[in-house]
Amino acid sequence: MGTEIRTFSTLKEMNDYVADQISQYRALFEDYSQWLGSLLRSCEDNCKNEEWHQKSAAMQKNLRAGPKKTSEIQNRKKGGGGKGKNSANLGWVHSGEILLCSTEQGQAEILFEAAEQIGIIIQGLEKFKAGIQQLERIGFGKNVNYITLIKDDVPTKIVIREKSNTQGSKSFSFATDISVPALFSEVDAE
Repeated sequence: MGTEIRTFSTLKEMNDYVADQISQYRALFEDYSQWLGSLLRSCEDNCKNEEWHQKSAAMQKNLRAGPKKTSEIQNRKKGGGGKGKNSANLGWVHSGEILLCSTEQGQAEILFEAAEQIGIIIQGLEKFKAGIQQLERIGFGKNVNYITLIKDDVPTKIVIREKSNTQGSKSFSFATDISVPALFSEVDAE
């Protein structure tokens, strides 16, 4: 995840890019969900910690619901969870700015957190795709480029600019003088 600027020459090109990103993130979300589900099932058999059982049951319930709305995730984070006291209880240890853990519970926690983040990205991409559909109805024509700001893999802003070479021969012309050396014939030499 990062920040980039990408230029699209058509709305279809942009729509295809977003649809491809959504597809990739959904596949990743599904992979992590399956990995987390199997890990939680194996932990339930091996773990005796009551708090862990309650937390894993909540994780499984949230996982079955699929990607959450952004506001639901933000409300949950405000209410606790994540790297607070629960992190210490699950065996997380600070090493400088890094948290380390060697338990299955810690592995489940990072899988769940990754699935949540991917859910946020999917939501953002779907909202942007709906925005593209609105732009298609406006119809900017074929002579524009869409310069797009992409933050954390989600397009957020578009600058619409007229293509620079839309006028063809008016914007580019070539002028030159051609000179061809004359060939001297015998008649000219006398």
